Amino acid sequence: MENKISVVRKEHFNCAHRLHNNDWTDEQNKSFYGKCNNPNYHGHNYNLEVTITGELNKESGYLIDMKVLSKIMKEEVLTPFDHKNLNLDVPDFKELIPTAENISIVIYNKLANKLDSKFNIKIKLYETERNSVIYPA
Repeated sequence: MENKISVVRKEHFNCAHRLHNNDWTDEQNKSFYGKCNNPNYHGHNYNLEVTITGELNKESGYLIDMKVLSKIMKEEVLTPFDHKNLNLDVPDFKELIPTAENISIVIYNKLANKLDSKFNIKIKLYETERNSVIYPA
């Protein structure tokens, strides 16, 4: 019998960003990104779901200790992102446009570097109630 199972941890963070491609003109950026290109930035209340999939540990009955996952998410995502300006305060976005897609990839990579490689990780990031990104697809 296969003991694959998934667990999901949800978190919430708030941050500001500006979608702007430095290789484009101001007109191109305004036309493409619209109000998300506001020079004074704008913010979102993000909801994050991290799904971990793997083999159930028969001895502990856990896939992963959720306290450990919570601590890693706090250290790698919440503390560096929450109530920050992604463009100005978070080094990961100094050269990377902080779209929801790129934020999801950055979060995935941060968590993958801290979690055992035996786990499969999936990120679902809600930028709004209606818009979300899943990585990897």
